[in-house]
Amino acid sequence: MKADYPPRGMRDTSGQVVGMEIDMARDVARRLGVDLELVTVLSSNRMQFLQQGRIDLMIATMSVNDERRAAVGVVEPLYYASGVAIMARNGSGITGLRDLQGRRICALQGAYYNREVAEKFVKGELIAFKGVTEAEQALLTGQCEGFVYDDVIHVYKKAADPAKWAGYSVVLVPEIAPLPWGIAVRTEDRDGPWGRFMSEVIVDWHRSGTLLELERKWLGANTPWLMAKHEELKGR
Repeated sequence: MKADYPPRGMRDTSGQVVGMEIDMARDVARRLGVDLELVTVLSSNRMQFLQQGRIDLMIATMSVNDERRAAVGVVEPLYYASGVAIMARNGSGITGLRDLQGRRICALQGAYYNREVAEKFVKGELIAFKGVTEAEQALLTGQCEGFVYDDVIHVYKKAADPAKWAGYSVVLVPEIAPLPWGIAVRTEDRDGPWGRFMSEVIVDWHRSGTLLELERKWLGANTPWLMAKHEELKGR
């Protein structure tokens, strides 16, 4: 799980990890009749933790592409989706990707769109951090002029703490198509009992509206992709 990606995974005031994906993990444990052990990961190490056997299941905001499918056992169907946005300082002149050339732009290590943003738009290196907290701090202290990351987290942060982000705007990036997120097991488990079990769970989550309920609980509204997936699978 992630602990730096609200409202999917974050620490509450007592230090406990909570969020939509934690609720999903608890439901998996309930279905299995086992105790749940939460292991926090980062974008930069989540696949390695799975490959090394340090975790059995990854529910950690991982967007899916061919490279990641080759590295871990992505379970079908996919469970969520997000696009890309820039948290930009007001007055920076950043209104879209076309304004990033030569700018100091923060990013998170392991994000699938980093290479495209760096090569096509910044035309230089991104300032990449391991965790969201570090990237946000770099933005707030002026080390970066913008922070390129998933639209879901930027929109949530702006709404959840308007005072902190009063001097910043969320700039959506429609040029980069949204990518669905996948839950993953070890590659060797994908087509076995564990992978098949998780596939059935995800189908049930979509079909029953469980993911819609959890999204409303944690985000306050439902996203079009998730609503469409519910309609697709509710009769399955």
